[in-house]
Amino acid sequence: MDSEEFAIFRKKLSKTQKQMASLLGVSIKAIHSYEQGWRSVPPHVERQMFFLMARKRSIIKAQKPCWTVKKCPTKQKKECPAWEFRAGKLCWFVNGTICCGTAHEKWKEKMKVCRSCDVLAQIV
Repeated sequence: MDSEEFAIFRKKLSKTQKQMASLLGVSIKAIHSYEQGWRSVPPHVERQMFFLMARKRSIIKAQKPCWTVKKCPTKQKKECPAWEFRAGKLCWFVNGTICCGTAHEKWKEKMKVCRSCDVLAQIV
């Protein structure tokens, strides 16, 4: 998540920088730094921003689970944490999911895949 996207999400959530800092559990100085591009947005903050956007937009209820959207084979589903925890509408929130046949353990790797996926696209 870059500084511009962070600021856009904050505004879509109708939060001041101070409110966003409190909501994310970071300092207001951190929020300033993220929005100015002085600091990169850490994975846990990015994950929380996506989650808040998903809840704000009430997308999750109408959405199909990722294994349906991606037409995952049964073997792949059984190995995937999204399937195990029945988090197919929040697959982008769970590390270690098996998308495109590969487990993505690191957040940056995972988000590269997730940003091109229809499941996350509905939120962004």
